[in-house]
Amino acid sequence: MYVKDVVVQNQVGLHARPATFFIQKANEFKSSIWVEKEERRANAKSLLGVLSLGIMGGTKIRIIAGGNDEQEAVEALAKLVESGFAD
Repeated sequence: MYVKDVVVQNQVGLHARPATFFIQKANEFKSSIWVEKEERRANAKSLLGVLSLGIMGGTKIRIIAGGNDEQEAVEALAKLVESGFAD
């Protein structure tokens, strides 16, 4: 397992479009990936799961992955979140 805490930088948080970018990036990896907010955890490859967490801007989240490319997956997702979903 590889774990990293990040703070969501964009103002709207992980809603609609940013969540879609997050999920698309997560699906590029073979590892199982989860996103955690407080005590709740959701599959990072599921739009409904990520949206159900209600992640707002400024919220600290934890990205967790397990599998062959776990570190690469977590670092790529953390970088995307920290960039505010800028290309």
